[in-house]
Amino acid sequence: VQLQAYGGGLVQPGGSLRLSCAASGSIFSINAMGWYRQAPGNQRELVATITRGGTTNYADSLKGRFTISRDNAKNTVYLEMNSLKPEDTAIYSCTADIASRSTRRDYWGQGTLVTVSS
Repeated sequence: VQLQAYGGGLVQPGGSLRLSCAASGSIFSINAMGWYRQAPGNQRELVATITRGGTTNYADSLKGRFTISRDNAKNTVYLEMNSLKPEDTAIYSCTADIASRSTRRDYWGQGTLVTVSS
């Protein structure tokens, strides 16, 4: 099982970016999926999570600017980021609670860098 995140890049303050993360491999089911981020010198922090049924949870500081969604048919989770600020600069990593034929555990993607700068 692998998680592949993509969509990061350089964006100006006030801009938008959409991240995607696709799970592949021997997957029986995917439960919760989510995004975390880690800025330079900081600890990793929660961005948002979403259950298989679509219930979402956000970091309080990001509510209203970030939107998490998923496409269960594509085993993919998305993060729409709007009104980006320089302090949103970080490596964004996706995670998913995945059940395969023999096990169930959390998997992590490799991370994608988002840089907000003029």
